[in-house]
Amino acid sequence: MLLAPVAAAAPDDSVRIYRCVSSNGAVTLADTPCGQGREEIREMQRPRDPPTRAVSTQVPVPAEPPTPAPAREVRYVHVQPPQPMYACTAADGTRYVSDSNEGNPRWEPLWVNAWLAPPVWRGGGTGPRLGHGGGPRPPRPPAGSGHGPRPPLAGIGVPGGSVLVRDTCSPLPQQEVCSRLQDRRWELDRRYNSALQSEREAIIREQRGIDARLQQDCGSR
Repeated sequence: MLLAPVAAAAPDDSVRIYRCVSSNGAVTLADTPCGQGREEIREMQRPRDPPTRAVSTQVPVPAEPPTPAPAREVRYVHVQPPQPMYACTAADGTRYVSDSNEGNPRWEPLWVNAWLAPPVWRGGGTGPRLGHGGGPRPPRPPAGSGHGPRPPLAGIGVPGGSVLVRDTCSPLPQQEVCSRLQDRRWELDRRYNSALQSEREAIIREQRGIDARLQQDCGSR
Protein backbone atom coordinates (compact mmCIF):
# COMPACT_ATOMS: atom_id res chain seq x y z
CA MET A 1 0.00 0.00 0.00
CA LEU A 2 1.39 3.37 -1.07
CA LEU A 3 0.83 6.35 1.14
CA ALA A 4 0.79 9.82 -0.30
CA PRO A 5 2.59 12.50 1.65
CA VAL A 6 0.26 14.27 3.94
CA ALA A 7 0.70 17.97 4.72
CA ALA A 8 0.31 19.01 8.29
CA ALA A 9 -2.97 20.80 8.98
CA ALA A 10 -4.88 21.75 11.99
CA PRO A 11 -7.58 19.21 12.95
CA ASP A 12 -10.27 21.81 12.93
CA ASP A 13 -9.27 23.23 9.53
CA SER A 14 -8.75 19.96 7.53
CA VAL A 15 -10.37 16.57 7.00
CA ARG A 16 -8.65 13.27 6.03
CA ILE A 17 -10.05 11.33 3.06
CA TYR A 18 -9.11 7.74 2.26
CA ARG A 19 -9.11 6.69 -1.37
CA CYS A 20 -9.36 2.94 -1.69
CA VAL A 21 -8.62 1.03 -4.90
CA SER A 22 -9.67 -2.65 -4.90
CA SER A 23 -7.98 -5.46 -6.82
CA ASN A 24 -10.48 -5.13 -9.66
CA GLY A 25 -9.81 -1.36 -9.96
CA ALA A 26 -12.90 -0.05 -8.15
CA VAL A 27 -12.27 3.24 -6.36
CA THR A 28 -14.05 4.28 -3.17
CA LEU A 29 -13.69 7.22 -0.86
CA ALA A 30 -14.15 6.98 2.88
CA ASP A 31 -13.23 8.80 6.04
CA THR A 32 -11.85 5.59 7.56
CA PRO A 33 -8.79 3.56 6.52
CA CYS A 34 -9.22 1.01 3.70
CA GLY A 35 -9.45 -2.64 4.78
CA GLN A 36 -8.05 -4.14 1.54
CA GLY A 37 -6.51 -3.03 -1.69
CA ARG A 38 -4.52 0.08 -2.34
CA GLU A 39 -5.07 3.05 -0.10
CA GLU A 40 -4.39 6.77 -0.66
CA ILE A 41 -4.77 9.33 2.03
CA ARG A 42 -5.58 12.96 1.20
CA GLU A 43 -5.95 15.96 3.48
CA MET A 44 -8.66 18.39 2.39
CA GLN A 45 -9.88 21.64 3.88
CA ARG A 46 -12.92 21.18 6.03
CA PRO A 47 -15.94 22.92 4.53
CA ARG A 48 -17.40 25.75 6.57
CA ASP A 49 -20.80 27.34 6.65
CA PRO A 50 -20.98 30.92 5.42
CA PRO A 51 -21.18 33.55 8.15
CA THR A 52 -24.68 34.33 9.31
CA ARG A 53 -26.04 37.56 7.86
CA ALA A 54 -27.93 39.82 10.16
CA VAL A 55 -31.38 40.48 8.75
CA SER A 56 -32.75 43.86 9.66
CA THR A 57 -36.48 44.24 10.09
CA GLN A 58 -36.28 48.03 9.84
CA VAL A 59 -37.93 49.47 6.77
CA PRO A 60 -35.28 51.20 4.69
CA VAL A 61 -35.68 54.93 4.50
CA PRO A 62 -35.62 56.17 0.91
CA ALA A 63 -32.69 58.36 0.15
CA GLU A 64 -33.46 62.03 -0.07
CA PRO A 65 -33.16 63.51 -3.55
CA PRO A 66 -30.09 65.65 -4.07
CA THR A 67 -30.57 69.30 -3.30
CA PRO A 68 -30.77 71.24 -6.55
CA ALA A 69 -28.18 73.90 -7.09
CA PRO A 70 -29.47 77.40 -6.37
CA ALA A 71 -30.61 79.28 -9.44
CA ARG A 72 -28.07 81.73 -10.72
CA GLU A 73 -29.20 85.30 -10.22
CA VAL A 74 -28.86 87.47 -13.30
CA ARG A 75 -28.89 91.22 -12.84
CA TYR A 76 -29.14 93.73 -15.63
CA VAL A 77 -27.46 97.07 -15.04
CA HIS A 78 -28.64 99.93 -17.21
CA VAL A 79 -26.02 102.65 -17.54
CA GLN A 80 -27.52 106.03 -18.29
CA PRO A 81 -25.47 108.04 -20.78
CA PRO A 82 -24.28 111.50 -19.68
CA GLN A 83 -26.72 114.32 -20.23
CA PRO A 84 -25.49 116.44 -23.14
CA MET A 85 -25.00 120.20 -23.21
CA TYR A 86 -25.13 122.35 -26.33
CA ALA A 87 -23.48 125.61 -27.36
CA CYS A 88 -25.96 127.80 -29.29
CA THR A 89 -25.57 130.98 -31.30
CA ALA A 90 -28.42 133.51 -31.38
CA ALA A 91 -29.39 135.62 -34.39
CA ASP A 92 -27.44 138.63 -33.06
CA GLY A 93 -24.28 136.54 -32.68
CA THR A 94 -24.40 136.06 -28.91
CA ARG A 95 -23.54 132.58 -27.61
CA TYR A 96 -25.17 130.66 -24.78
CA VAL A 97 -25.35 127.09 -23.48
CA SER A 98 -28.49 124.95 -23.25
CA ASP A 99 -29.41 121.44 -22.15
CA SER A 100 -31.53 121.10 -25.31
CA ASN A 101 -30.64 121.30 -28.99
CA GLU A 102 -33.88 123.13 -29.77
CA GLY A 103 -31.96 126.41 -30.02
CA ASN A 104 -34.45 128.82 -28.38
CA PRO A 105 -37.36 128.18 -30.78
CA ARG A 106 -39.48 131.25 -31.46
CA TRP A 107 -42.05 132.47 -33.95
CA GLU A 108 -41.04 135.43 -36.14
CA PRO A 109 -43.18 137.32 -38.68
CA LEU A 110 -42.78 136.38 -42.30
CA TRP A 111 -42.62 139.41 -44.59
CA VAL A 112 -43.58 139.23 -48.25
CA ASN A 113 -43.39 141.83 -51.05
CA ALA A 114 -46.64 143.31 -52.38
CA TRP A 115 -46.57 145.17 -55.69
CA LEU A 116 -48.94 148.11 -56.25
CA ALA A 117 -50.12 148.64 -59.84
CA PRO A 118 -50.22 152.27 -61.17
CA PRO A 119 -53.57 153.85 -62.16
CA VAL A 120 -54.79 153.20 -65.72
CA TRP A 121 -57.16 155.05 -68.04
CA ARG A 122 -60.52 153.46 -68.76
CA GLY A 123 -63.02 154.62 -71.43
CA GLY A 124 -63.10 157.94 -73.36
CA GLY A 125 -64.08 161.44 -72.43
CA THR A 126 -62.26 164.68 -72.01
CA GLY A 127 -62.78 165.33 -68.34
CA PRO A 128 -60.45 164.09 -65.64
CA ARG A 129 -61.27 160.73 -64.07
CA LEU A 130 -60.79 159.85 -60.47
CA GLY A 131 -57.80 157.79 -59.49
CA HIS A 132 -57.50 155.09 -56.77
CA GLY A 133 -57.72 157.59 -53.93
CA GLY A 134 -60.60 159.68 -55.34
CA GLY A 135 -58.29 162.38 -56.75
CA PRO A 136 -57.86 163.28 -60.39
CA ARG A 137 -56.07 160.76 -62.56
CA PRO A 138 -52.82 161.71 -64.21
CA PRO A 139 -53.13 163.11 -67.77
CA ARG A 140 -53.66 160.64 -70.57
CA PRO A 141 -50.72 159.78 -72.78
CA PRO A 142 -50.51 161.86 -75.94
CA ALA A 143 -52.39 160.62 -79.02
CA GLY A 144 -50.54 158.39 -81.38
CA SER A 145 -48.20 157.11 -78.71
CA GLY A 146 -50.42 154.27 -77.61
CA HIS A 147 -50.52 153.73 -73.92
CA GLY A 148 -46.90 154.69 -73.52
CA PRO A 149 -44.35 152.89 -71.33
CA ARG A 150 -45.73 151.23 -68.23
CA PRO A 151 -44.44 152.92 -65.09
CA PRO A 152 -42.54 150.70 -62.65
CA LEU A 153 -44.56 148.84 -60.02
CA ALA A 154 -44.18 149.96 -56.41
CA GLY A 155 -43.30 147.16 -53.92
CA ILE A 156 -43.84 147.19 -50.16
CA GLY A 157 -43.30 144.56 -47.45
CA VAL A 158 -46.38 143.21 -45.73
CA PRO A 159 -46.64 140.51 -43.04
CA GLY A 160 -47.55 137.14 -44.54
CA GLY A 161 -47.75 134.98 -41.43
CA SER A 162 -45.08 133.67 -39.08
CA VAL A 163 -42.32 131.08 -39.21
CA LEU A 164 -40.61 129.02 -36.46
CA VAL A 165 -36.94 129.98 -36.12
CA ARG A 166 -34.30 128.10 -34.11
CA ASP A 167 -30.77 129.07 -33.16
CA THR A 168 -27.88 126.93 -34.34
CA CYS A 169 -26.66 124.53 -31.60
CA SER A 170 -23.80 122.01 -31.44
CA PRO A 171 -22.98 119.48 -28.66
CA LEU A 172 -20.08 120.17 -26.31
CA PRO A 173 -17.41 117.58 -25.36
CA GLN A 174 -18.14 115.86 -22.05
CA GLN A 175 -15.00 117.29 -20.42
CA GLU A 176 -16.11 120.82 -21.23
CA VAL A 177 -19.61 120.05 -19.94
CA CYS A 178 -18.15 119.06 -16.56
CA SER A 179 -16.02 122.21 -16.47
CA ARG A 180 -19.02 124.43 -17.19
CA LEU A 181 -21.07 122.69 -14.48
CA GLN A 182 -18.32 123.27 -11.92
CA ASP A 183 -18.05 126.94 -12.95
CA ARG A 184 -21.79 127.34 -12.57
CA ARG A 185 -21.69 125.68 -9.14
CA TRP A 186 -18.97 128.09 -7.99
CA GLU A 187 -20.91 131.07 -9.37
CA LEU A 188 -24.00 130.04 -7.40
CA ASP A 189 -21.92 129.84 -4.22
CA ARG A 190 -20.81 133.45 -4.74
CA ARG A 191 -24.35 134.68 -5.36
CA TYR A 192 -25.81 132.89 -2.35
CA ASN A 193 -24.46 135.25 0.34
CA SER A 194 -25.81 138.41 -1.29
CA ALA A 195 -29.09 136.91 -2.55
CA LEU A 196 -32.53 137.41 -1.03
CA GLN A 197 -34.28 134.60 0.81
CA SER A 198 -36.52 133.79 -2.14
CA GLU A 199 -33.49 133.76 -4.46
CA ARG A 200 -31.56 131.51 -2.09
CA GLU A 201 -34.20 128.79 -2.34
CA ALA A 202 -33.92 128.82 -6.13
CA ILE A 203 -30.11 128.76 -5.87
CA ILE A 204 -30.23 125.74 -3.53
CA ARG A 205 -32.50 123.83 -5.92
CA GLU A 206 -30.20 124.54 -8.84
CA GLN A 207 -27.14 123.54 -6.82
CA ARG A 208 -28.72 120.19 -5.95
CA GLY A 209 -29.39 119.50 -9.61
CA ILE A 210 -25.80 120.40 -10.54
CA ASP A 211 -24.39 118.22 -7.73
CA ALA A 212 -26.42 115.21 -8.89
CA ARG A 213 -25.35 115.75 -12.48
CA LEU A 214 -21.68 116.13 -11.54
CA GLN A 215 -21.78 112.91 -9.53
CA GLN A 216 -23.51 110.91 -12.24
CA ASP A 217 -21.90 112.27 -15.40
CA CYS A 218 -18.51 113.47 -14.10
CA GLY A 219 -17.86 111.22 -11.10
CA SER A 220 -17.14 114.14 -8.81
CA ARG A 221 -18.62 117.20 -7.30
